Amino acid sequence: METMTISQLSKRFDVSTRMLRYYEKMGLLASHRKEDYAYRMYDEIAVRRLQQIIVLRKLHIPLKQIALIFEDKEQVDTLNIFQENINEIEDEINALSTIRDILNVFVSRLSISLQNDIRLDLLEDRELIKVVDTLCLSKLNLKEERSMNELNKANETLNKNLEVRMVLLPPCTVASFHYVGENPEEVVGNQMSKFVQESKIYERKPDARMFGFNHPNPSEDREFYGYEDLITIPEDMEVPAPLTKKRFNGGLYAAHTITFPNFNEWADLAEWVQNSDKYEVNYSELGEEIMGGCLEEHLNWIYSAHMGWPENGIDGQLDLLLPVKLLTAK
Repeated sequence: METMTISQLSKRFDVSTRMLRYYEKMGLLASHRKEDYAYRMYDEIAVRRLQQIIVLRKLHIPLKQIALIFEDKEQVDTLNIFQENINEIEDEINALSTIRDILNVFVSRLSISLQNDIRLDLLEDRELIKVVDTLCLSKLNLKEERSMNELNKANETLNKNLEVRMVLLPPCTVASFHYVGENPEEVVGNQMSKFVQESKIYERKPDARMFGFNHPNPSEDREFYGYEDLITIPEDMEVPAPLTKKRFNGGLYAAHTITFPNFNEWADLAEWVQNSDKYEVNYSELGEEIMGGCLEEHLNWIYSAHMGWPENGIDGQLDLLLPVKLLTAK
């Protein structure tokens, strides 16, 4: 097998370049560089390792546990990890079975009451409510060994159960920094973290927020891609170079919260909007040049940067924000 660039690997396995770099940062994946060649290159061993990571992630094994699995030569820890996940799944299956049984009771009682023209308020049944309150709700439904196709379908089913909310971002003034080159998110993030700490923006504007987006998107046609961050600031605040002061127009967005670095859920959010009977996408006319107008908001990032806490913010949570508008009649 020939070596592959990071963009080629990203497209082949439908994994973002940012996630590939994150896997490298965690020590899960290795790349190398050819002399006088800017791209990361991945050999057959790295490609096989990525395939293993993808399968384990689809089995909902956390990345930290995946790292332990790869380091486990005796496979004792691997066995324990798999058993631990099986136990969690069994608990969730039992919870869902309980939910199913209770719903069957609801259906049975309501059917009888309707046949007898009686209105039955099941929500006043204290015993049933007591049982429901003890349940650990979940969405998993894997029960036995599956083929790869079935695994992919199961994973897609889980990912479709998105929690999406509508967010209206108002127009505001922002400080912006844009960089095109190697590891653009890190370069931009470091520059913005420095700005937050030196300007004491959190003390001046405790509700300040940070949004980021690819600018431009990764592509085989260009050597590097770019990233841009926006931090909301007071209208009368001046910003130091190399930052620039801009006006952000705001808009309506479909929002979905992820844990870093699960950017693969962008596709799930886009599908959710596509299937919506109320909203449709409202991508920017600039298209891939600015990620279609989509935004990534690192939640609580301003406070985290202000305090010098971990780089991905508190608990590494992000909102994926996809621009939408009300569906027009056709």
